[in-house]
Amino acid sequence: MGGILSLLGSSDNAEKIFIDFENAQPSENERELYNSVGEVMSKAPAILDRLLKYKGCEEFIKKAITLPGPETEEAAWEAVLPAVDQLQQFYDFSLELEKCFPSLLVTLCKEDPKSHLSNMQALAKQLADVFDFVLRFDDAKMVNPAIQNDFSYYRRTLNRMKLSKKDTNIKVRDELANRMSLFFAYPTPMMKVLSETTAKFLISKDNTVPKDNVTSALATLANVCHSMVENHKFRSDDLNMLSLRAMVGSIILYDHVSEQGSFVKRSPINIKGCIQILKSYTAGSTDGLLNALRFTTIHLNDPETPGSIKQALA
Repeated sequence: MGGILSLLGSSDNAEKIFIDFENAQPSENERELYNSVGEVMSKAPAILDRLLKYKGCEEFIKKAITLPGPETEEAAWEAVLPAVDQLQQFYDFSLELEKCFPSLLVTLCKEDPKSHLSNMQALAKQLADVFDFVLRFDDAKMVNPAIQNDFSYYRRTLNRMKLSKKDTNIKVRDELANRMSLFFAYPTPMMKVLSETTAKFLISKDNTVPKDNVTSALATLANVCHSMVENHKFRSDDLNMLSLRAMVGSIILYDHVSEQGSFVKRSPINIKGCIQILKSYTAGSTDGLLNALRFTTIHLNDPETPGSIKQALA
């Protein structure tokens, strides 16, 4: 199942591990968690499909604002209600992700993370799947202003509908609406969920996993994914893009949980190589991944970040 080729790092931090994203199957020790995480992640394709098809209610809202009256306002309200129900599905999925993600970290990081990533390949693939979904979701959300516009209109109209007693079919009420508003207000909401969940998990009194193990696992996964794409381990463009998204997701999360971040000179991540592979990859668009490194990380513009790294992402 791929196995460990070697756990020795080279001078450019490339981990000599192959994770068989195409064929990895869970062992008996992995199966319970694999099935639990798999139940959540089985919903991810449908969530992405709904997001990519989300058209918004701009036409109805624009008429209700420019030509206010019972007819246009009622039409806008009837249009926005099912849209908000769909947005709630996105938010609810983020809560499921928030619940299952620490379990992956615990299992993959509780002992030697390099060994666990190589020996628990089905779970390592699921970690990659999480990053793949998160980056695809956030990229699609950022280029769809209708989501924020629809929900803002919904919140502005909600109180008026309650006062006029037209709220019997409202599912998303004040408290939930406030939480959803905070979620969608962030440019990259799903990555924010991962970073905040990981930070809370690391400081929890019940946590038994050293922080260094988590950062080591993230750095290793980033380097492994870079190496696999660079060395043409997969013929499938989809698997290569999965590897690149897992690489970028690992870099971003590492940057959020590590005090020094991903970009310092002595970073365990081959950050220069990771940027180069994103820029040189031609079988799929990596613009969104490069932008994720530019705008979703928090240490890129630190004084300690080498000028060559800043210039590469300029």
